[in-house]
Amino acid sequence: MKTIDKIYINGEFVTPQGTEYFNLISPTTNEILGKVLLGNIKDTQNAIEAAKNAFKTFSKTSASERIQYLKNIKTAVEKRKTDFIDIMVEEYGGTFQFASVSYEYMLKSFDSAISLLKSYEFTKLMGESEVQMTPIGVVGIIIPWNSSNGFICSKLSTAIAAGCTTVIKPSEMSAQQTQLIMECLHDAKLPKGIVNIVNGLGEIVGAEISRNPDISKISFTGSTNVGKIIAKEAVNTMKRVTLELGGKSPNIILDDADFSKAIPLALSAAFMNSGQACIAGTRLLVPENKLEETKLILKNVLENIIVGDPKNSSTAVGPMVSTKQYQRVQDYIQAGINEGAEILAGGLGKPEGLEKGNFVKPTIFVNANNQMRIAKEEIFGPVLTVITYKTEEEAIEIANDTTYGLQAYVSSSDEKRAHRVASQINAGRVQINGIGHDPMAPFGGFKQSGIGREFGTIGLEAYLEPKALIQPK
Repeated sequence: MKTIDKIYINGEFVTPQGTEYFNLISPTTNEILGKVLLGNIKDTQNAIEAAKNAFKTFSKTSASERIQYLKNIKTAVEKRKTDFIDIMVEEYGGTFQFASVSYEYMLKSFDSAISLLKSYEFTKLMGESEVQMTPIGVVGIIIPWNSSNGFICSKLSTAIAAGCTTVIKPSEMSAQQTQLIMECLHDAKLPKGIVNIVNGLGEIVGAEISRNPDISKISFTGSTNVGKIIAKEAVNTMKRVTLELGGKSPNIILDDADFSKAIPLALSAAFMNSGQACIAGTRLLVPENKLEETKLILKNVLENIIVGDPKNSSTAVGPMVSTKQYQRVQDYIQAGINEGAEILAGGLGKPEGLEKGNFVKPTIFVNANNQMRIAKEEIFGPVLTVITYKTEEEAIEIANDTTYGLQAYVSSSDEKRAHRVASQINAGRVQINGIGHDPMAPFGGFKQSGIGREFGTIGLEAYLEPKALIQPK
């Protein structure tokens, strides 16, 4: 059993002053993997003080210096590829497929930040004035458990590119993954205080980051409810916030689409990361007259989706991260049954032979409507709700009838038509005839899916404050 009893402050591994331990439990077997010693308020304040002091000099570094730091981190991460994939599979229960993709996205975070630094003009002419894009200050980064190191790398690389220093609070459930990235950051030999990482609970470490006046900005990924709490606290000291929150993404398959291609893609979108993804396409909108064809293809495709040990390369759906998350998904499946939706496949309970872990039967509901809880609320598990529509206009209306707006999907054999429909959906990103990620395009949500954007120029500028130098003539 592994004990993690170090956090990372001012370029050193230090023992937290906190005394509480948190057990790390395998989602696959529910056996204890180890435990982590949690940081407290004082640890968090020490991390913030280190970042504040480091900002004085790091904010004045050149683009070329920051590029070198990013290259150093990337090199350190590249040396530990197998470790990153294996520990994500073991601790989080992410499938080998997902962990491998997640690792590649980590590397792309550094590549895109380097690319930005090579092209971005930190001094601009606006009107007749010089505008300097200056680093915002110390950034508090608070992230969830569903892609821990992926979020650390994407947010940290942007902060470094902007010239900001950071205090990071990962999920306490991801402590082994956090330990690995801390080792890489230490090996990268960054100036002390640029990156500080404190394991701890949200109501302790996260709360101190949210209220501490020396934090200038918070970048948070997680649930909408927690995002609202952070935003309320942040406003007291006028912190800038970037909040990437929940989603209930619609997937519109238009009547002219090739359903033999669109339906398998829809299941991939719904069950990505075992359904524990804010961008999962969990509402499938299909033409009313195509429902029977849809049901037939869904059942056929689902038969080939393997649920099981996440270490196996063929596994597409692994366990939920915890027994709590497993029960949450079960409660939603029961809610769908209670509301009168029909289960096409899956249902309550665990798949046969997988009773030890937090495994859910991938579940598809049909004969559902957009007012049901399974269509309105984020489940965060492998549950797909199929909703029918009569016209293209109705499909768009149903897609937009949600409190969320993070991502959406559209499939059509007519690219212009797909583009036209996609342009009418209120979401931060719309995937057309596929599933992809552009690290230079903005990512974030409409409505209650968040505030602000990450990635690319827009994401970088969220870490910068414009300063206008005006000389009247």
